[in-house]
Amino acid sequence: MAEGQDKAIEANDNNDHLVQSSDPEHPANLIPDLCRRFYKWGWVTGTGGGTSIRRGEHIFIAPSGVQKEMIQPHNIFVLRYPTPKYPPSARKYIRKPLDLRPSACTPLFLAAFDRGAGCCIHTHSQWAVLVTLLVEREKGKDGYFEINNIEQIKGIPKGKDKGMLGYHDTLRIPIIENTAFEEDLTESLEISMDQHPDTYAVLVRRHGIYVWGDTVAKAKTQCESLDYLFQLAVEMHKLGIPWT
Repeated sequence: MAEGQDKAIEANDNNDHLVQSSDPEHPANLIPDLCRRFYKWGWVTGTGGGTSIRRGEHIFIAPSGVQKEMIQPHNIFVLRYPTPKYPPSARKYIRKPLDLRPSACTPLFLAAFDRGAGCCIHTHSQWAVLVTLLVEREKGKDGYFEINNIEQIKGIPKGKDKGMLGYHDTLRIPIIENTAFEEDLTESLEISMDQHPDTYAVLVRRHGIYVWGDTVAKAKTQCESLDYLFQLAVEMHKLGIPWT
């Protein structure tokens, strides 16, 4: 796109056309739909948690401070994301809803997109929080959540282009410590991602989890599978059944 055309689009009514689509699979429609589902499942309470989707050179981001079950397409932020067409310095918001701020999770979502993700989901699931506490009590703050010999493990990838985990494989999810402000988690999340390049999720102690995938469907499937495993792990612990 020529520079003049690019500027013209940016000046066009806050680029509202970027979030207007009759396609239910469009990110501006998918994000509100997913957030409503996550709210019903107890993953996002109040205004916490959320999701972000990348489509081409655009990243679609939910707003901060809006109840998740109430989000509408016109509430969505759009960030121009660097591609070969744009230098990194060109990363900028090209659509900003009035009187709203982008999700406080945005820097953490971008960490996943920088590593090739197409969608990143953040939940405040009680089961995710509980397993971080159980791991801390049993293994200390340097522990991981690990579980094996459970069928649902098959819903989690081994790593990029490595296929899916098997029934007998051990799923290992790293845990990082929470901070007072969400954006301050970014550095420790990035370090954990780099230390565990095959993981598609990172737990945040006493907070929740970040899960990402190559596509929206994969990220959602992985998030559902993990939440099932966390709930199962909590119940197993009550019965004295080891996770591995």
